[in-house]
Amino acid sequence: MTKKGKLIGIGVGPGDTELLTLKAAKVLETVPVIFSPKSSKEKESIALSIVRPIIKKRKDYKRLMIVEPIFPMIENKEELEKVWTSASEMIAQYLNSGRDVAFITLGDSSIFSTYSYVQKKLKGQYEIETIPGITSFTACAATRNEALVEQNDILTIVPKIDERLEEVLEYSNSIVLMKASRNTSKLESTIEENDRPKEIYSVQNCTRENEKIIEGFSHEKPYLTTTIIKFEND
Repeated sequence: MTKKGKLIGIGVGPGDTELLTLKAAKVLETVPVIFSPKSSKEKESIALSIVRPIIKKRKDYKRLMIVEPIFPMIENKEELEKVWTSASEMIAQYLNSGRDVAFITLGDSSIFSTYSYVQKKLKGQYEIETIPGITSFTACAATRNEALVEQNDILTIVPKIDERLEEVLEYSNSIVLMKASRNTSKLESTIEENDRPKEIYSVQNCTRENEKIIEGFSHEKPYLTTTIIKFEND
């Protein structure tokens, strides 16, 4: 009976290949199958572009199996469930053949990661290992050369601002807006008009060649934009 392969979730960091962990790079140098989801057929996977300098050095690069399933950027839960199920079934086929599969994902593998959905579906059926990666927001703070939080500060990570905004503002010392392209001008105004003294900055394409630090909110808002709001302590 063929031994089943292992699923390995790999956080590839914010953008710079040199920020891959040693453990992640070691796996990518030998794993036979790499799963790299992308949002559409036309777009290249950013995660794959990060690891490509590593995998291209492999002697077996031409034989390496790279699978790029489409994970559309939609919010319809029923449709997304179909996508996650299909991807999980595809991964299971490789695992059942005895091959290990690395599922690469931007930033860290446990924070708003597409990997987490297939991880849950396959958990208990296969051996699974998760390798963490550097997050976009810690990379942004490093780029800015500033601490994100200090002492007893509360850090809040927000994927999308909604009606909970006021409560978030009240109890947080630092706020990370992970998907700043979703911000509306109205919500940005609400934050700016808040009475608490604060510093707001945005980082576009953090650690990549076209990285850009912006004071305040980004008006261009490319996909890889993170905004950090730091309230001054009393």
